[in-house]
Amino acid sequence: MNKAESKYFNTATKMDLALISLLKKKAFDYITVSEICETAGVNRSTFYLHYETIGDLLDETARYLLNDFLSYFSTDTKSIALNLKNCELNDLVFICDKYLTPYFTYIKDNKEVFGTALTNNKTLGFGDVYKRMFDNIFNPILDRFQYPQSDRQYVMMYYLNGINAIVSEWLKNGCDKPIKELSKIVSICVFGLKDV
Repeated sequence: MNKAESKYFNTATKMDLALISLLKKKAFDYITVSEICETAGVNRSTFYLHYETIGDLLDETARYLLNDFLSYFSTDTKSIALNLKNCELNDLVFICDKYLTPYFTYIKDNKEVFGTALTNNKTLGFGDVYKRMFDNIFNPILDRFQYPQSDRQYVMMYYLNGINAIVSEWLKNGCDKPIKELSKIVSICVFGLKDV
C-alpha cells in the first residue's frame, strides 16, 4: 500500500469511528456531515471525496465492523475453519453457544450501527461475507456431511436468513433478550424443542 492509499484508509477509518461514536449518542437521521467531520477531525471536502451520502458511510462502517468479526471468537474456534477436512463431524455443528455467543456479543456490542443499517435497508456488505463463508466454510462442511451439491445453496439460505431474521428482531427490540436466551431460540428453531 502506498502512502496515498494509506492516508485514504486512515481517513476512512476516522470517519467510520466517528459515525460509530455519533450513533451511540443519537439517531442516524439526526447525524450531519458536519458532525461526522468534526468528530473525525476532517473537513467536509474530505468527506465528499470519500462518500456521496452519509448512507454510503454507513455501508462502509458496517463493512469496517465485519472485518473485526473474527476477533470475537476464541483461537480454537477460529482454527476449526483451518481444519474442516480433519476435525470430528461434531465440531462442524456451529449452532451452539460456542459459536452463537461470540456472534451475538459482536452484534450487541455494535448494535447502533447494525440496527441503523437494518432500519435503513443497507446490505451491510453481507453478500461478500456470505460468499466467502460459503466457499471457505459452509461448502467444505457440507462436503464432509455428503450433502447434495444441488441443494446446498437452499439449505444455507434457510439457515442464514432464519438467523438474520432473529437478529433483526432482536436489534429492533434493543437487544432486550440475554444472549444465552437468544442462542437457545436459534437452537430450538434449528433442532426442535427436544434437542435443546
